[in-house]
Amino acid sequence: MEVFSDLALARRLERTEGEANARFVEARASLMPDVGAGWIQVAGTYVMFDGVDSPCTQTFGLGVFEPPAAADFDRIEAFFHDRNAPVFHEVSPLADPATLPQLTQRGYQPMELSSVMYCPIGDVLVAAPRNSGMQTRLIKKGEGQLWAETAANGWSDSAPPEVLVGLMRVSAERPGALPFLAELDGKPVAAGALSITGGVALLAGASTIPEARRQGAQLALLGGRLQYAREQGCDIAMMCAAPGSGSQRNAERNGFRIAYTRIKWQLVGSSKQ
Repeated sequence: MEVFSDLALARRLERTEGEANARFVEARASLMPDVGAGWIQVAGTYVMFDGVDSPCTQTFGLGVFEPPAAADFDRIEAFFHDRNAPVFHEVSPLADPATLPQLTQRGYQPMELSSVMYCPIGDVLVAAPRNSGMQTRLIKKGEGQLWAETAANGWSDSAPPEVLVGLMRVSAERPGALPFLAELDGKPVAAGALSITGGVALLAGASTIPEARRQGAQLALLGGRLQYAREQGCDIAMMCAAPGSGSQRNAERNGFRIAYTRIKWQLVGSSKQ
């Protein structure tokens, strides 16, 4: 199957990630109404608030679905300012050419890069796990806390576990969430998320507990989620990674390639003081 890195693909990928994050915000609003989480859509752009300090408080798809007008920027910025939140946009290089000049004119600065990667699912050839005792599965009803604790343990070197467990629990409760566990000899050792929108499978949030690393858990999670997505009729898989990172290299080893490098922009002076 031939798939090219063009505007049509960018729209599918940006919509998939936007929808996944919108469902996360909806779960937050349901579980923790005091946060005031919510989202709107402006000129095709997903505009989301999940709390002042949340990484989900940002936009996706700016300029990809429609050329943004000054009034669109005004409405988006007002959404964040009304909530005392910073203004962040994840912007694809395939956005309308008028997008970047408007960002610079309005005082935005680039502050982060990410590789958006994709692969036709039929082209992915994931090697068998090195450890025969490693198995993956979709979690069962009532295992959201187990999945959240496993995921948080895997990410414990990046943030306090008590913060991560709450974040991961919201992720597990998203409408349409597909949380996967990897188990070594029956013990949960890794967790990963899967979201599906319009035939695109978004693979995100995979982590392995420190004592079980380098035993094939990530490879098993990748294979398990891709197999499930294939069974659901998906034709494209996607994931995001820091440029040049180990996650990007692992994805490329298994058939993924870079669709584009996205830039995260911040409106200068919009951070909470």
